[in-house]
Amino acid sequence: MNKATSQEKSSRGGIGRMLKEQKSRLYIIRRCVAMLLCHRD
Repeated sequence: MNKATSQEKSSRGGIGRMLKEQKSRLYIIRRCVAMLLCHRD
């Protein structure tokens, strides 16, 4: 029982962590694209 509850908590935390990582990656990619576009001009 304890193992199951701990796995549920870790999976929920892992999902939140993955969402944060994806958001940060998208932000970095957008910044890079903006820099590339501005640099061409």
